[in-house]
Amino acid sequence: MSELQSSAISLRELSFFYRPNTEPSLKNISIEIPKNAITALMGPSGCGKSTLLRCLNRMYSLYPEQRATGEVIFEGRNILLPDVDLNALRARIGMVFQKPTPFPMSIFENIAFGIRLYEKLSRAQMRERVLEALTRVGLADEVRNKLEDLGTSLSGGQQQRLCVARTIALKPEIILLDEPTSALDPIATNTVEQLIRGLKGEFSIVIVTHNMQQAQRLSDYSALLYLGELVEFGATSTLFANAAHERTRRYLGGEFS
Repeated sequence: MSELQSSAISLRELSFFYRPNTEPSLKNISIEIPKNAITALMGPSGCGKSTLLRCLNRMYSLYPEQRATGEVIFEGRNILLPDVDLNALRARIGMVFQKPTPFPMSIFENIAFGIRLYEKLSRAQMRERVLEALTRVGLADEVRNKLEDLGTSLSGGQQQRLCVARTIALKPEIILLDEPTSALDPIATNTVEQLIRGLKGEFSIVIVTHNMQQAQRLSDYSALLYLGELVEFGATSTLFANAAHERTRRYLGGEFS
């Protein structure tokens, strides 16, 4: 794969430490995350999936004792370097969490708040941007007449779509999704999965999921992690049909989870 043409972000010998003088939770991970595709991170609990996701936008930097080594190359630069503007980085690499996390403010302000940090828009332009984001996630018709209601007043599935709208309103390059449907019922899960599929042509998406069927349904590429190591990475169709590694075959066969 040509990094220049096809990679959204490149990991080179990435290791991660939750505390000083401890064994790494991620061990020398090297992977090319494809551009404008959905990449699923799979593996049993505690294997490092969410840890890896948080390295991609330096979310771990909220905790001073945590550190990463190696390189994470985004737009030609190693984002692990200490002089990286983390707020600007997280606008370019947005994140949606497992549990819906709307801000304690109106539906409108949930989306407008982040935009104001980076752009100066007129009131009309801001309303247009907010409604555009809500339309992209299928919420515009549902909330058009209650934009001043609290975001927390929405159902769980609507809240998660609001969080996606809040992310895409900043026009990022990459969207990180950490088990975005695990707290949702099957109907809301289906709605969010359809939304994710519709976004991949415009954004590069990385999703952490415990659900192998979800990974198979949604992703173009999949990576299996085990005990902090990368076991296998490739096209999802190939991985599920003809995995190269025995551990991958055992995991996909349900022998461990």
